Amino acid sequence: MKKGQIIEGMVECVEFPNKGIVRTEDGGRVIVKNAVPGQKVSASINKVRRGKCEGRLLEVLERSAKEQPEAACIHAGECGGCTYQTLPYEEQLAMKASQVKKLIDDVSVPENTDYEFLGIKASPRQQEYRNKMEFSFGDAYKGGPLALGMHKRGSFYDIVDVPECRIVDDDFHTVLTVTLDYFKERNLPYYHKLRHTGYLRHLLVRKAVKTGEILVDLVTTTQIAEGGEEALLAGWKDVLCAAAYQGTLTGVLHTRNDSVADTVTNEGTDVLFGQDHFYEELLGLRFQITPFSFFQTNSLGAEVLYETAREFIGDALPSGADADVAEHEKVVFDLYSGTGTIAQMLAPVAKKVIGVEIIPEAVEAAKENAKLNGLTNCEFIAGDVLKVIDEIEEKPDYIVLDPPRDGIHPKALEKIIRYGVPQMVYISCKPTSLARDLEVLQARGYEVKKVCCVDMFPATVHVETVCLLSKLNAKQHIEVDIHMDELDLTDAEKKATYSEIKEYVLEHTGLKVSSLYIAQVKQKCGIIERENYNKPKSDDAKQPQCPPDKEKAIKEALKHFGMI
Repeated sequence: MKKGQIIEGMVECVEFPNKGIVRTEDGGRVIVKNAVPGQKVSASINKVRRGKCEGRLLEVLERSAKEQPEAACIHAGECGGCTYQTLPYEEQLAMKASQVKKLIDDVSVPENTDYEFLGIKASPRQQEYRNKMEFSFGDAYKGGPLALGMHKRGSFYDIVDVPECRIVDDDFHTVLTVTLDYFKERNLPYYHKLRHTGYLRHLLVRKAVKTGEILVDLVTTTQIAEGGEEALLAGWKDVLCAAAYQGTLTGVLHTRNDSVADTVTNEGTDVLFGQDHFYEELLGLRFQITPFSFFQTNSLGAEVLYETAREFIGDALPSGADADVAEHEKVVFDLYSGTGTIAQMLAPVAKKVIGVEIIPEAVEAAKENAKLNGLTNCEFIAGDVLKVIDEIEEKPDYIVLDPPRDGIHPKALEKIIRYGVPQMVYISCKPTSLARDLEVLQARGYEVKKVCCVDMFPATVHVETVCLLSKLNAKQHIEVDIHMDELDLTDAEKKATYSEIKEYVLEHTGLKVSSLYIAQVKQKCGIIERENYNKPKSDDAKQPQCPPDKEKAIKEALKHFGMI
């Protein structure tokens, strides 16, 4: 296939994240985003690399039998926010669960394929579930009227008005409409991303599900005539305060942001009305949230997520209000702790919980929230996990990991492993990052015991995953001290994963190969391989060897990816 070529084909499946696999009539395989299994689509090839073709969706020629007659939202298809609007919720859940399981199965070592997969838990709400939205100012087309909403699908510049967005409630719609009408009347320019000129940038809206409190923050540049901004913002504040809400408007703020990046960056915030924070409640705990605090965007879904994590953790910590904490004396590390939600959830059944978070504002919020909830055994440290854990004198009995989307830095992961705790819980918002880190954790003596998905983002491609890891019995495995230069993880982008190698072999030879066989061939070719991939469980166990035809196919794949 060539770049620019138009192809047609059926969507066989969708791999995480949002990678529709389209099979053409001539047997070709193309990755197309925003597709649904069972659809017949046309696409334009826009990337050909390392034998893989990627295409841009042009048109859905035939709908899938799994799709609903109409999407749940009138903005579906135009807005880039929700991809699976046409799929019944049960189908969304099944697809996400299968995507995560495949990722974990593909990196599981032969002796760790019997882990317990608990499926996926639904969000308590499928609509109006978000407690936070960042709307952007712009125009729907070049030279068009001012728009305030979400990015148009496939566009970095065009903005779609979303006055009836289904993932937020009517109070969000009210704030959005009032704000857009107000600034349209005053004919103020939006910030142009190419020219770096203009005033209006973003509208940040947050609303607590439990308390109903609303916080609104207008983000602008400082590019406005001197003396005119104060009256402008006062007028906007007044029309917001005069509007009717189901909840309670507790704060109206203005944030300055002159950075070039298209992100909500705080370069100074003023309170125009009320206060600069609001309160939300989760699992009986109360949390103070500022405009820039990290907090799960689905409050009710977060309760499901944290209850799941607590269930996994329950095997290692006492449970119940009458648990004898002194007897257990457990020190828990909550790494990448954010505003300390998990840490505070564990504090009643631990001797001490230490949270580490790189964002100072989040750490201060965590400290305030701990005081708010009367918890005295929580310590929160601001800094990079990679550096901070070297400075902590206490040694953990248990570790909870909730890293950002990119996962854990390889060097930080190595330090975490060296603690040798009997169990860890890994909470991931990006399953591909989890799968990558699981390869390392398994190689260093941990096995996957349980996996459960939680749908925090209905109608979207995203999903949370909770994974329980347990350290193998020393008598049943070989512990290998691997230095970071041997892991060669920093060069991972230039190497093929086990999944990619399996995929290449299957596509070009029709053969299915295991991770074990790949590991054996890599060792024969002089590629340093992790010990666990090629070790039997016991001394007298027979190790299956890679057949010659599969060995040849794997070597061809390694050559294709430039590894030999």
